[in-house]
Amino acid sequence: MNMEFERRLAIPAEVKEQYPLSGKLGKIVEEKRAELKAVFEGRLNRLLLIIGPCSADNEDAVLDYMNRLVPVQEKVRDKILMVPRIYTNKPRTTGAGYKGMLHQPNPNEKPDLYKGIVACRHMHMRAVEETGFIFADEMLYPENYQYLDDLLGYVAVGARSVEDQQHRLTASGIEVPVGMKNPTSGDYAVMMNAISAAQHSHTFIYRGWEVHSEGNPHCHAILRGSTNKHGNHLQNYHYEDLERLCDVYDEMELKNPAAIIDTNHSNSNKNPFEQPRIVMDVLNSCRHNERIAGLVKGFMIESYIEDGCQKIGDGVYGKSITDPCLGWEKTEQLIYDIADKI
Repeated sequence: MNMEFERRLAIPAEVKEQYPLSGKLGKIVEEKRAELKAVFEGRLNRLLLIIGPCSADNEDAVLDYMNRLVPVQEKVRDKILMVPRIYTNKPRTTGAGYKGMLHQPNPNEKPDLYKGIVACRHMHMRAVEETGFIFADEMLYPENYQYLDDLLGYVAVGARSVEDQQHRLTASGIEVPVGMKNPTSGDYAVMMNAISAAQHSHTFIYRGWEVHSEGNPHCHAILRGSTNKHGNHLQNYHYEDLERLCDVYDEMELKNPAAIIDTNHSNSNKNPFEQPRIVMDVLNSCRHNERIAGLVKGFMIESYIEDGCQKIGDGVYGKSITDPCLGWEKTEQLIYDIADKI
């Protein structure tokens, strides 16, 4: 093999033994997970906001942002349920660039995967303890999920991973809601087949074990827009797109039909300041169509302390070093505007 094996990394059980979840944190996670599942099952009438930085690059800035959400959540608790984003690993289209805290706990230093594993777990644990939220992360590497499986409230499978068999099978054994994004091509069939696969039981190899999954009834769609053969961004949050998704769900007879609308990426043409407009557009669609209102469970919003993005090394506190985000003042106003709208 044309690779060098540098060192053996601690397995998830070893990391959890070193950094165990306390009974208090375990109770928070259990209660919040039940609440989140109730939304997807239609038993709790709350709009979900999966909201936060594109990538969790700095623990202090991320926790600052999360603590700002706490009093806002309290004010809108009768209408909105927030599941903040702590995304610790980032897909890179060409393989180049910052791959997230898992690879580089300090973006200005060289990769260190063991330190990254510990940093990710520490940040998630600190976030639950300080805020009482449970958090969302992207499952970029299925074999790494167990490092955080006792902490996470929500898991996203990205547009470039959704067709991968291992992601689909692993999602079938996850006990929290998993969102499957449409691929960059925009093909609904890929996304819906992934959801169907994840909702069924499977026997497969995972981390060297033969395992059996029971299926995940809370696996659902995330619409994030697409890119055509010319590289142009195409949106899929419009009324007709949502109607079409309702029809596809009816045809496939899947459990707990649901959609989360990703308001950034191709839906916003990668302009984060379009996100408030997109949210309001979808909420208008929900007001005019009961089927759409029943299907759309919430939004995925990329937001941080400062507007936009920066290069690694620029050193602006709370500003994204990956995709541009909506700043805090605009974010807070958007949350209150959503609450007023619904």
